[in-house]
Amino acid sequence: MFVRRSARRRRTVSISRREGDLVIAIPASFSARQERQWVTRMIDQMVAREQRATPARRSDAELARLAAQLGERYLEGRTHPTSVTWSTRQNTRWGSCTSSEGTIRLSHRLQDMPQWVIESVLMHELCHLLVPDHGPAFQELMNRYPRATEAKGFLDGVTWAQNQPRDRSEDSAAS
Repeated sequence: MFVRRSARRRRTVSISRREGDLVIAIPASFSARQERQWVTRMIDQMVAREQRATPARRSDAELARLAAQLGERYLEGRTHPTSVTWSTRQNTRWGSCTSSEGTIRLSHRLQDMPQWVIESVLMHELCHLLVPDHGPAFQELMNRYPRATEAKGFLDGVTWAQNQPRDRSEDSAAS
């Protein structure tokens, strides 16, 4: 954190981020006490603003509760995973299930996606606790989730967009 005193500032105080550091600009005339008060106030304001802007992260416990609800609602309560967790190590898959251990992991990349997409991926993994492959029995179970097809299309679109080149300005200019 850096405090920058400015002779041109008379009354205003500002806070910004520059290369990861907080920069608080205050009038040069502020006393040390005023500086401490304003630094604390501005940091509190920035933290509050960033918390409002950042969606709340779902916890593993919330994910486990959701799995229990989905299992009861769509799979007659026959699924009993031993753990359901978010994983930061899954960057190419949306979810995985180790049926022999009863563990389910969902990619952290899903956390900001619509609830019905998360539910569909979780439902997919719950179905694997009952059926290991993607055959007709699996499809019958998965089709019980009403938005499964829509969620698959959504995730296919996300995957497609992520695999596009970052600089598409040439495409826009040609249109």
